[in-house]
Amino acid sequence: MPEFSVKIANGRITNIKILRGAPCGATWKASERILNLSLQDAVEHMGLETQFFCKADPSGWDPIYGKSPVHFAGELHKAALSKAMRHIP
Repeated sequence: MPEFSVKIANGRITNIKILRGAPCGATWKASERILNLSLQDAVEHMGLETQFFCKADPSGWDPIYGKSPVHFAGELHKAALSKAMRHIP
């Protein structure tokens, strides 16, 4: 599961530190693209950008979740970013 630490100013992500990310590097590439986005947009874009950079086979649909590994990776990254934003003092 990815893990982030974020800094927010004026309702936007100003800094993101990756504490744990995907071995393919998608976490790092996606995080570069969400800087200075609004909090709501950042969460959505984190999922989309992760899917774009993910190296998993998108044709491998999981019968339990009904999603491909690429979609699953996007959802995990969105959840991790949301969690990081909730833990800001």
